[in-house]
Amino acid sequence: MNLSDAFARPIEYLRVSVTDKCNLRCVYCMPEAGLPWLHRDEILSYEEIAAIVRAAASVGVRTIRLTGGEPLLRPNLERLVAMIAEIPGIDDLALSTNGLLLEEQIGALAQAGLKRVNVSLDTLRADRFETIARRPGLDRVLRGIDAAIAYGLAPVKVNCVVMRGRNDDEVADFAELARRLPIAVRFIEVMPVLAYSEAQREEYVPANELLERLRDIGDLQPVLGPAGNGPARYYALPNSAGTIGVITPLSHDYCNRCNRIRLTADGRLRLCLFGDYHVDLRTALRAGATESKIAEMLQRSMLIKPERHHLRLGEPASRMRALSEIGG
Repeated sequence: MNLSDAFARPIEYLRVSVTDKCNLRCVYCMPEAGLPWLHRDEILSYEEIAAIVRAAASVGVRTIRLTGGEPLLRPNLERLVAMIAEIPGIDDLALSTNGLLLEEQIGALAQAGLKRVNVSLDTLRADRFETIARRPGLDRVLRGIDAAIAYGLAPVKVNCVVMRGRNDDEVADFAELARRLPIAVRFIEVMPVLAYSEAQREEYVPANELLERLRDIGDLQPVLGPAGNGPARYYALPNSAGTIGVITPLSHDYCNRCNRIRLTADGRLRLCLFGDYHVDLRTALRAGATESKIAEMLQRSMLIKPERHHLRLGEPASRMRALSEIGG
C-alpha cells in the first residue's frame, strides 16, 4: 500500500525536522534576534519520530531526510539515525545541515547508517559568510564538507542561495569547487519569507541567468546528477569531479513532480513546504495511536495535499521557511 495524493503523485519522501533551533541567523531565513523556540515537551522524542517513520515506511515512504533548524544541535543525533536505518523499507537516509558541527559528528553519523548529506553554504569568502549568516564559521563548514567526503558520503550536495549584490559574483568560484571536488553544487533561487520579501525583489537571480553565466565559463552539459529525490536540474562542466544543479521554486514550478511531505519538530505533518496544510500527529501519538493508525492518518492527509504552492516574487510566504529545506 503506497501513499498517493489526489493528483496521482506518489509520496515517497519524508523530511523530518528534529529541532527548530539554529546556530546561524541567515539574512534570508531568520531575524537576527532569532525566533521563539519550542519547549522541550513540545518536540517529538526520537522514539516518537521512529514510530512515525515506521508508519510512513509501511505505506511506501522510502527516503528520510533529517533537517531542522540545525539538526546537529539535537544531542546524540546518531541514535535517531541508527533507529531509522533499521526500519524495513527505508532505502535512503540523509541529513541537511549548515555544516558548523559536521566535522565532529560525521563519524558517528556515518557509522550509525547515514548515507548522504546536504550542506548549506552561500559564500566561499569568510567575511561574507559572517555577513550573510550573522555568525563566523566558514572554515568549520569547509572542514565538514571534506570530512563528509572522506567518510564516503560523496557526492555531498552543497546548497547555495544566490542573492544579487551579496554573493552572485561567486557563481564561478562555486563552479570551480565542483570541478575539484566530488560534490553537487546546487544554486537555489532566493524565495520570499515574511521578513525578507521586499529585499527579495532586488536580490532575486533567476535560474536562466545563472545558467548563462555558467555557460560563459565553459561547455555546460545536462547530466543525470547524483542520487536523491530533490527538484534540481543538473549540469556539468568539462573535466569536473562534481556537478552543478539549479533549484527553481519561482522561475520554474516543479510542484507537478512533488513527492514529499514534512514532519515538523513538534509533530505536525505539513503537506506543502510553503503552505499551512497540516495534520497533528503528535497529539494522536501521545494519545496512544498505533502505527497502523498513524499510517491511516498519513493516507487521509493526502486528501488535503495541495496541487502546488503559490509563491510570487516579492510576496511573502505564509511562514518563514529555511531555504535549506528546499534542496533534496
